[in-house]
Amino acid sequence: MDQFKGQPRLPKFAVPKRYDISLKPDLVACRFSGSVAVDLQIVAATSYIVLNAAELSVENDAVSFTNRDSSKVFKPSRVELFEQDEILVLEFPETLPVGLGVLAIQFEGILNDRMKGFYRSTYEHNGEKKNMAVTQFEPADARRCFPCWDEPACKATFKITLDVPSELTALSNMPIIEEKINGNNKTVSYQESPIMSTYLVAVVVGLFDFVEDHTSDGIKVRVYCQVGKANQGKFALHVGVKTLDLFKDYFATPYSLPKLDMIAIPDFAAGAMENYGLVTYRETALLYDDQHSAAANKQRVATVVAHELAHQWFGNLVTMEWWTHLWLNEGFATWVSYLATDSLFPEWKIWSQFLHETTEGLKLDGLAESHPIEVEINHAHEIDEIFDAISYRKGASVIRMLQSYLGAECFQRSLASYIKRYACSNAKTEDLWAALEEESGEPVNELMNSWTKQMGYPVVSVKVNNQKLEFEQSQFLSSGAHGEGHWIVPITLCLGSYDVRKNFLLQTKFETLDVNEFFSSQIAQDKRPSSWIKLNVDQTGFYRVKYDEGLAARLRYAVEKQLLSATDRFGILDDLYALCMARKETLTSLIALMGAYREELDYTVLSNLITISYKVERIAADAVPELVDYIKQFFVNLFQFSAEKLGWDPKPGEGHLDAMLRGEILAALAVFGHELTLDEASRRFQAFLEDRNTSLLPPDIRKATYVAVMQRATKSNRFAYDSLLKVYRESDLSQEKTRILSSLASSPDPDLILEALNFMLSSEVRSQDAVFGLAVGQEGREVAWTWFKENWEHLLKTYGSGFLITRFVSAVVSPFSSIEKAKEVEEFFAIRSNPAIARTLKQSLERVHINASWVQSVQNEKNLADAVTELAHRKY
Repeated sequence: MDQFKGQPRLPKFAVPKRYDISLKPDLVACRFSGSVAVDLQIVAATSYIVLNAAELSVENDAVSFTNRDSSKVFKPSRVELFEQDEILVLEFPETLPVGLGVLAIQFEGILNDRMKGFYRSTYEHNGEKKNMAVTQFEPADARRCFPCWDEPACKATFKITLDVPSELTALSNMPIIEEKINGNNKTVSYQESPIMSTYLVAVVVGLFDFVEDHTSDGIKVRVYCQVGKANQGKFALHVGVKTLDLFKDYFATPYSLPKLDMIAIPDFAAGAMENYGLVTYRETALLYDDQHSAAANKQRVATVVAHELAHQWFGNLVTMEWWTHLWLNEGFATWVSYLATDSLFPEWKIWSQFLHETTEGLKLDGLAESHPIEVEINHAHEIDEIFDAISYRKGASVIRMLQSYLGAECFQRSLASYIKRYACSNAKTEDLWAALEEESGEPVNELMNSWTKQMGYPVVSVKVNNQKLEFEQSQFLSSGAHGEGHWIVPITLCLGSYDVRKNFLLQTKFETLDVNEFFSSQIAQDKRPSSWIKLNVDQTGFYRVKYDEGLAARLRYAVEKQLLSATDRFGILDDLYALCMARKETLTSLIALMGAYREELDYTVLSNLITISYKVERIAADAVPELVDYIKQFFVNLFQFSAEKLGWDPKPGEGHLDAMLRGEILAALAVFGHELTLDEASRRFQAFLEDRNTSLLPPDIRKATYVAVMQRATKSNRFAYDSLLKVYRESDLSQEKTRILSSLASSPDPDLILEALNFMLSSEVRSQDAVFGLAVGQEGREVAWTWFKENWEHLLKTYGSGFLITRFVSAVVSPFSSIEKAKEVEEFFAIRSNPAIARTLKQSLERVHINASWVQSVQNEKNLADAVTELAHRKY
């Protein structure tokens, strides 16, 4: 039997065709029993059957194999579960004949509390605490519910039967065909599913309300949620129905199941999961309350619903062959969710917000410890860690880059033919490239391999020399180190106006472009700032740009005079910030550029400006503490213009983006210590405590207000902290609870921060939500690290078997900025190595080293003090 241990994939001598599964969950004892009968094709003579199982108990006499032709029953001589490899090995005393047969297994398991496999989630009904049973099988946890071939390529059909208490709702992928009530229990049978992968099988059992609607071609769509919350499902229902219609047209293929259910689960590790026909969500990603949810919550619900429904085609109908191609599912669904959201809500300008996705991808991929989009997976334990910004965000960004290069129509036609060709089967990255290449006639495979098979991305440097533009590409690393990567880069540029454009592929390290022909010699001779040049127009390319000094000055002027699109204003700032972190530009030059955005009003640009300002203030606090007050004052001045334009109160008929921006701007002013903002926040918070429905604290500014009141909270002046806990305990809206959790540790007092962190591990906080509470300021880093070390065993026990543990490591370790601290972290983990966090730990330590080098370089900047004090005193 040992020959099957330590293998990345299951042996191929038996192929499952159909599963008949019966499950009986016990929601009080938190156990379940079940049986599975698998129609198997034995393709090579063997005396073994090897399949996946984990945390299940299977007795020797509970297994049999019946040959279809002879009806002969084979009983195994040995049945062994190898927990380390999560495989069940059945050894038979004689060889199983080639052909069809049925493998029958009875088993028992535990409804665990780890949000994976077949697990329990808790909820309250009429003041009583109850359990519901939920499945979460992606990436490789169907094996915790029933023995199966738990690999995406092993597609089969599924016939499911559930035995549950009669008062409960029981849902699965397919519609119910029969319910037999037998006293307090009922047996529910579902239609057989189309062919699909095990990770998409789903079951949910509990008490629920629902709202219902139909698509234009009659597909029944329902949103299920806890009893009493049905109204909060209406917005997601609207988005779901519209999105199914939209994707049916976009992919030129109808939705393939007879119904679609979407359900909000109180305990849920990820944001959502695209199970075929029964999509599960965190409550925050599905429910929207008109009175108490913010505009940002509404947008999140829309994009997450669109993302999960895109998977019904891209992932469920056509499935990746192996986890190496995970990005095909996730990158694609992320990109197309923006396409759908933009179609439904054009006023949200969602494509400019897509740049947040690109930036997150660029940030992670600027690390030496990043990984290629296509990453070798040798064991199920390695899969969790690649559900990251590379698979989702870089994946989505390179798809957008390719779509922009090939053109939207050609791209859509190619996708439709790809989906038709691989429907009900599996595909690899190369299959998608082939479909795009056929349709476009472009060398897509060659072009894209440089983006998916190697990690990292280029920085393209551009300078003017004798009426020529000189380009050079090299790998960008946030550490400032030299990388060896080389890419085929789709370059787009505008010269002085969006009407004067040039596109070409940069295939070599160096390239020269004569700009004389279409721009006269103005760019070279004319020193007027209007003659700007902008590369990577609208930021559709996944690369950074470094401009020479003269070009950078012209762009700064163009930003100030609002001559550029919002996406280009975003890109110029984001690139300079990244180059500054990599010590290729000075902090002085970054701060000077930031000053050019003082009249900025675009949501996406300002949101990024705020994110960058937080990081700059932290680095400055470590490098030049004597300048921090000046830097804070500069940022207060910088955000004053937009803060005054927006005010505290929503204006009649104002847009969704203004509502989102108001909260972010006010939070920034609070964090930078703006006294008037802190006073006003206290006043409104007090009014809110007296009347939860006051118009003085609409949902869009609640988070900012909570952060603001915590700025003045201390262990001895704990009114704000205790009041927030009271609001937390009284609210049953998950979005309100996460707003509070992410504000509690904003106090500057280490004792209060520690109290907040300890609260995150209390029974009052669902374990999926504790990570929100790790948002500590500069004063909280050391406290969080000490707390993390003291609670490591507990964290490992609670989160060690899923991806949430990586969030703790990253949030606590990454903010540090000294080599000594990096050594201390390394020493702590040296005797606590854990494969589930190995990659994340390396990435977090690399970030600490990058911060430390940046701090050192800022300390050596000659003109920084003068620039900062001058800007701090400048009144706009």
